[in-house]
Amino acid sequence: MAAAEELDIVIVGGGICGLATALGLHRKGIQSVVLERSDTLRATGAAITVFPNGWRALHQLGLDSTLLSTAIPWQRAVDISPEGVAHEIRLSEEDTRCLRRGDLVEALANALPLQTIRFGCQVVSVNVEKSSSCAVLQLHDGSLIKAKVLIGCDGLNSVIANYIGLKPTRFLSTCSVRGLTLYPNGHGYAPKSLRVRKDKHYVGRIPIDEKTVYWFVALEWIQKVDAKMPKDPASIRQLALDRTAGFSKDIVEMIENSDLSSLSLTRLRYRAPWNLLSRSLRRETITVAGDAWHAMGPFLGQGGSVALEDAVVLARCLSKKICNANMNRSRMHLSTQMAKDALDEYLKERRRRVVLLSTLTYLTGLLTIEDLSLLLRLLCIIIFAVVFRDRLNHTRYDCGEL
Repeated sequence: MAAAEELDIVIVGGGICGLATALGLHRKGIQSVVLERSDTLRATGAAITVFPNGWRALHQLGLDSTLLSTAIPWQRAVDISPEGVAHEIRLSEEDTRCLRRGDLVEALANALPLQTIRFGCQVVSVNVEKSSSCAVLQLHDGSLIKAKVLIGCDGLNSVIANYIGLKPTRFLSTCSVRGLTLYPNGHGYAPKSLRVRKDKHYVGRIPIDEKTVYWFVALEWIQKVDAKMPKDPASIRQLALDRTAGFSKDIVEMIENSDLSSLSLTRLRYRAPWNLLSRSLRRETITVAGDAWHAMGPFLGQGGSVALEDAVVLARCLSKKICNANMNRSRMHLSTQMAKDALDEYLKERRRRVVLLSTLTYLTGLLTIEDLSLLLRLLCIIIFAVVFRDRLNHTRYDCGEL
């Protein structure tokens, strides 16, 4: 068996959280390696809403000014009920924008040093070497990597989350089609989020800029019908059109004229908030961040922003321990105890935030898409009134300086 390559900090997953964590460490002068299973950068999901809390994290990473120019701000969200009644919510006066996922991922990747991201590296197993407490990763090609710190940012099907003992994600009763539509002469839509519901399906639309809109269709999951979901873009678009036949002409045309290359269809999943509260989230010097830790439904649009927060806090905690211990050293020294202390500090700071936001998202999803009994619906409303009285408070969160 070939000898393992030895590295200090390894991040599994080259999505938003993984790249942001690597960038946060780089900004503090700490090198890391990102292992991405795909052969190129991936930006599945077309677009992502970034709320003020996410922009604060991007500011710490030095990317806010670059990305602000790629999308227009919006401060209003409008929900239209099946009966045609519109309910409008005024958001924070601070920036809320919908970014193309590709723009965000590319900005993160371009800010990293060359060779930070290794493409085509799929992790198939993880173990801890007893003698050193280092994580040993086996890749699909049989090669081995030994890491002093291992951070799993590998999403919903996280190999790292599974290794440290997190329970598997759960399925919601909904699947989602997401895409982009370009209007060469301008779409003319107001800068606001729109959600329209009919029967058990609903459509959302958010302008990215004057000519591009992001949209999604949330569809009831029908076990017998949807067991084999289409994968090719044309079939995905046709599915969305079939299920939204009764919606307004502008929505149907938006789906018809969508960019096929942007379309995706996924079954929505989440991690139960009570599992996040009770489970250990570190095993030796291994932990998780982003969706690998707190996968949540899209009902608050906070998944990306919270992943950026994770990245800033994780990079801060690691850099604080490393920098304090290496003030008089010419080469970086990272001990097992330093790594454990840093990861514990990160988890302690993030757990309450993550559990509360996952709970808020979970309850919002129940009220939005699930057929609840009158008693359960009343219970959710009471919890909202007692615990989450200010529905926008989570968007004002500040993850602090890097």
